[in-house]
Formats: sequence, C-alpha cells, structure tokens
Amino acid sequence: MFDNTCRFLAEHFSADFASWLLGEAIELTELKPSKLSLNPIRTDALILLQSKDSILHIEFQLQPKDEIPFRMLDYRTRGHRKYPDKPMRQVVIYLQETDSDKVHVNHFSLERTHHEFEVIRLWEQPEEVFLRYPGLIPFAALSNTEDPEATLRQVAQRVEQIPDPEAQSNISAASAILAALRLDNDIIFSLLRRDIMQESTVYQAILAEGDARRQRKTVVRLLRRGLALDAIAEDLDLSIEEVKKIQLSESL
Repeated sequence: MFDNTCRFLAEHFSADFASWLLGEAIELTELKPSKLSLNPIRTDALILLQSKDSILHIEFQLQPKDEIPFRMLDYRTRGHRKYPDKPMRQVVIYLQETDSDKVHVNHFSLERTHHEFEVIRLWEQPEEVFLRYPGLIPFAALSNTEDPEATLRQVAQRVEQIPDPEAQSNISAASAILAALRLDNDIIFSLLRRDIMQESTVYQAILAEGDARRQRKTVVRLLRRGLALDAIAEDLDLSIEEVKKIQLSESL
C-alpha cells in the first residue's frame, strides 16, 4: 500500500520529484522495467522515470533489505546497456525511521567492482522541502519534525489550497496513507477530509487491490479444496480464464 502510493505520486507528479531530486522541474515519463529486460522482485517499490537526457531511478522502501545494493548496480548496468548515453540518478528513499545501519549503505562492492547510489532517509529531511511542491506534500509528516501532528495540520492546509479537485483528492489520500506510518488514524481523519480522499484514484486503487487480494485468497482456498474450476468461477462470478490465471500463478 505504501509503496504503491509513493509510486503513484512519482508517476503523476514527476516534475515535483525532478525539482527535489534533480534540481530542475523537468517533465519525466515512466520507463517500463521491461524495456531494460528487467523483472524486479517488487515492481511496486520501483519507479523508473526518464527525460530526453537522463534517467531517474527511485526505490521506495519501508525497511532496508540486503538485496538493495546489488539491485541498484543491476539496474544501472541494464540502463547503460539500453541507453549508454544517458546518465542515471539512483535514489533509495526510506520511509520509516529505523536504527538499522543498513539505511546508511549507499554502495555495492564486489572484488574490483564498486557502485554508489544515493540514500534519503525521510526522517532526516526538513519538512519545508515537501511542503514546497504539491506532489511531495504527503511525505511531510514523515520528515524531520518534532510535532508530526502539527505538520499534518500544515499538510491539510496546503491540500485545501490545491486548485485542481482531482489532484487535491489524490494528494489528500496519499497524505493520509503515508501519515499512518507515524500517526494514529483518529488524528489523521480529524485533520484530513475523508470525503475528499474517497474520491481519489489512490483510494479507489487501494480498495480494488484489497478486493483482488481477498478474491485471490478465496480462489486459492477453493482450489486446494479440490473444487472444479467452473464451479469456482460461477461461485465468485469470475471467468474460467481468470480462475486459470490464478491457478497458474500459484503453481509457478
């Protein structure tokens, strides 16, 4: 849920991310991992954006993982193979504060190979950075603030000032989702309007994702009980092809 929210923000407010990470408000378009012949372990944690002259690779993570440094090297070499003339800026963004030393690792070394990337720990970043750009507002409550509730109150005020209704609802929903990493729901919903959130693409996507996961679990449970595919499809109002697809994915 958190990774998908970050991915949505990076895709739909790429100019704001470019202003923050690249220092210039350039429009970026999504670069599909498949174009780099890449099958990432967690596609929802990864976002690749490109302009005519460069590539921005962002990894959003709740907690550090041992495989991240090598993955950054892997993505970089694949990017160079496909676009040898394009520099790539690589950033791992950690969302939730932790004492782990792994969030300070910014390189991968193997024998004579050494590769470096950038690491951003949101809890060390000033809140002003995120309140400056609409697409970054949802990260403010996770920033270096002594009073996250007061910061979320500022977030709510900034959200109210966004003129575009669709952008306003999406940023409001994303702000609520990410703030849940640090604040109780009662506080969040007392400051951010639930009615605006429920109209957002982010909110609807989360609901759809939850429904799909529940449906998948039900199909798997019925398959394990030995029910026929057509019976499962009829019971859950699915097509035979949809049931077969879930069955296949479970067998891989």
